[in-house]
Amino acid sequence: MPIITLPDGSERAYDAPVTVAEVAASIGSGLARAAIAGRVDGRLVDTSFRITNDARLAIVTDKDPEGLEVLRHSTAHLLAHAVKSLYPEAQVTIGPVIDEGFYYDFAYAPGFGPDDLARIEDKMRALAREDIPVVREVSDRDRAIAFFEGLGEAYKAEIIRDIPPGEPISLYRQGEFVDLCRGPHVPGTGKLKHFKLMRLAGAYWRGDARNPMLQRVYGTAFATREALDAYLKRLEEAERRDHRRIGRALDLFHIQEEAPGMIFWHDHGLRIYQAIEQYIRRLLRANGYQEVRTPLIMDKSLWERSGHWDKFAEGMFTTSSEKREYAVKPMNCPGHVQIFNQGLKSYRDLPLRLAEFGSCHRNEPSGTLHGLLRLRNFVQDDAHIFCAEADIQAEVGAFIDLLYRVYADFGFREVQVKLSTRPAQRVGDEALWDKAEAALEQALTTKGLAFTLQPGEGAFYGPKIEFALKDSLARVWQCGTIQVDFAMPRRLGASFVTAEGQKAVPVMLHRAILGSLERFIGILIEEHAGALPLWLAPVQAVVLPIADRHGPVAQRLADALRGGGWRAEVDLRNEKIGFKIREHTLQKVPYLLVVGDREAEQGTLSVRTREGTDLGGMTVEALTARVGAGLAAPGRGEG
Repeated sequence: MPIITLPDGSERAYDAPVTVAEVAASIGSGLARAAIAGRVDGRLVDTSFRITNDARLAIVTDKDPEGLEVLRHSTAHLLAHAVKSLYPEAQVTIGPVIDEGFYYDFAYAPGFGPDDLARIEDKMRALAREDIPVVREVSDRDRAIAFFEGLGEAYKAEIIRDIPPGEPISLYRQGEFVDLCRGPHVPGTGKLKHFKLMRLAGAYWRGDARNPMLQRVYGTAFATREALDAYLKRLEEAERRDHRRIGRALDLFHIQEEAPGMIFWHDHGLRIYQAIEQYIRRLLRANGYQEVRTPLIMDKSLWERSGHWDKFAEGMFTTSSEKREYAVKPMNCPGHVQIFNQGLKSYRDLPLRLAEFGSCHRNEPSGTLHGLLRLRNFVQDDAHIFCAEADIQAEVGAFIDLLYRVYADFGFREVQVKLSTRPAQRVGDEALWDKAEAALEQALTTKGLAFTLQPGEGAFYGPKIEFALKDSLARVWQCGTIQVDFAMPRRLGASFVTAEGQKAVPVMLHRAILGSLERFIGILIEEHAGALPLWLAPVQAVVLPIADRHGPVAQRLADALRGGGWRAEVDLRNEKIGFKIREHTLQKVPYLLVVGDREAEQGTLSVRTREGTDLGGMTVEALTARVGAGLAAPGRGEG
């Protein structure tokens, strides 16, 4: 006679074992219809799960975050069901839930095309309308392997062989379709109403390029039509803002096959890059950092001593010369330790803050490369702070203040904070990891910052705080980080003399605010849909003479603008003024300055913004005064 405790603390007693669905029905018909899973003593289960002992139970509906995950996982199975119905020769592999959706990988030699995607989605809707019951079965390992091998599902049989002995082999049956899964799933396909297949991609079996290439089908699912429509609309807006498309349209950069994952910066793109670099450089100088530069390649032995070789060897580019093996640096930290090690250091030299716009190379898989957002060559606004253990709190706190200031200057107000603790593969003494994790947590607490804990997600040499920005489309971008490292300075022989005359190893704080400059520029382009703030715009104003006779005056006014600190150009082409205005509006130039007979006579400009607002006539001095501090980078007077 189980007693069920509900989330509100109330209790219900039953005369016999009872399923989650039966408990929901006993509470009310509305809840029974809405139930898609249950959480029994913290464990997520199917509504068919039978409760035999006293337990705490929460009924999960599609309004719960867990409910949405169940819906998406079940929709992935619905996708596999539809594929097997339409393409019986296709083999089913894995189909997990991912952020905002799901995917399923199939082994299907002919491959799917756009027409197949529409056909599969139609079949999914037909299967959903049938409201086929979804039933969980537990199988013996050998019987399950034989079952899937009998269906020609070699990948499923391989997965089962890799399941640790003793774990239950659970299968889910919906009609004639059977899939291997831990679950839970919705009680019937009729619960799956608001979904869409998004795109096709290739993927290696188990992510290994040595394995067969599979066909991946991406999809998404939501609890309501309104949520699905809002998501699709957000995707349309994201496509409109895609930094790769805007980068081509504005002639900012390009990537080509001869240098995959590496950027060819064009003049206007490099102006943006340099404006950001110079802004960060001024702040670093004002906050006590020394700027350094370290070699692009260094002997393999250094990377072995630092610990990077064991961790990142497969992701590092290497070269050799005169029988020595070198690695192209994937990060700057070992080089900065070498600079610290030059000359005897004392406690009076600490904290020592070394910053570098370091060009790093990482051999990312080609399938993961994505415009500016995922590259093989990128530059970080990287710095390392060497300090005594007693200085950790002050240095982390000062870094957090600087980081929030920078994000605010770029227009980002919402920052998500995560604390990542020791991973399974790590270096260093456990007691030092305890100190490092406690130091970061205390710094966050002192600043009054709410944070999410990410167990096991720290760097191999130390725990870290991650700072992520939320953009105007509610997308989250992890950018800044600070990491406490007791291990690497010791491994690379760093030391200083304490006030007592003793030799000690400094603590090393790894920190970045923007992260990769290339990636941050990609984020900015998409955040502003290419219409960057005035101080970042590669061309801040363009002077447009109406006729050839206005050209000399237009040129003089453009020169005056440049003398006043503007990045200004003049368009002397023999084109109609309407054409010029439209073209430079599409180029996202903030100010379009027209010169006709009246303006040429008065020495003024007819000012129009890229948004189409007519500000009337004004002199160069009046326009500059109107724009004010927005013309230059924030904090221009510092450093």
